[in-house]
Amino acid sequence: MSVADVRLADDAQDNRGHNSVDYRHISVTPIAGACGAEIGGIDLNTLDAETVEEVRRAFLAHKVIFVRDQTLTPETHKAFGRHFGTLNIHPQYVHLDGDEEILPIVKEPTDQHNIGGVWHSDVTFLERPALGSMLYGIEVPAVGGDTMFADQQAAYDALSDGMKEMLDGLMALHSDRTLSDPAEVARRNATRSTKITAEATGKPPIENLHPVVRTHPDTGRKGLFVNKAFTLRFDGMTEEESKPLLEFLYAHAVRPEFTCRFRWTPGSLAFWDNRCLMHYALNDYPGERRYMHRVTVDGDRPV
Repeated sequence: MSVADVRLADDAQDNRGHNSVDYRHISVTPIAGACGAEIGGIDLNTLDAETVEEVRRAFLAHKVIFVRDQTLTPETHKAFGRHFGTLNIHPQYVHLDGDEEILPIVKEPTDQHNIGGVWHSDVTFLERPALGSMLYGIEVPAVGGDTMFADQQAAYDALSDGMKEMLDGLMALHSDRTLSDPAEVARRNATRSTKITAEATGKPPIENLHPVVRTHPDTGRKGLFVNKAFTLRFDGMTEEESKPLLEFLYAHAVRPEFTCRFRWTPGSLAFWDNRCLMHYALNDYPGERRYMHRVTVDGDRPV
């Protein structure tokens, strides 16, 4: 790690808004004990380099940051994303008309299910999963539709030394097969407005091996990196053999003390670190519409 990364790691270790270097351009207010902070004092349409660096530091320290009262077009939303890397084009879901870098996250009043209604990290089946995702709330329910986040570094830290020793060095297979199997796609598309494309249906699944314990490339901290949506099994084991330990990790990873919860308002943006968090979109607003845009920033290969 570089000297700059060591400083960022030190800041991130003290992750409740008490960093040694004060923020000059933004305010940072933690919302929970494990992760999450609201950022104030900025307009995401007009950011200078110093403010972007402070946002990046808050992002690394708190793992998910929230900015309210923003007015973003698809172009300004993407411009904010590009401060942090190149933008992902989702390989399965239907993108915004005319803009493949924007993923509409939609639940209509008549829909039975939403997407994201399981604890997961985004697109971990890719060789280089997402660095992070930026979800912008355009139309949100009056009550409900919150998003929950779970700190996977805190979850790893809470494991016994024996469990850490067993998990360190293990690899797990991540797959998108639930998003490509024709029968599963038909079932999902029947009750959701965010659709999987016909082109993705029936293709061979995208599968990649990733470490069960991931070292964060910017902070150097270790965290769990498995999720129920996309992790199939441990490398060298069958799915049946892997299931008991994976189920333990899934349950452990979302203990309440590792989580935060965000209540959406129109014009809010959440930016979460896919490398060390899982998230869960609650489906508790029957008969109401929830319409959002997501920009996803490309990441690196987990180590």
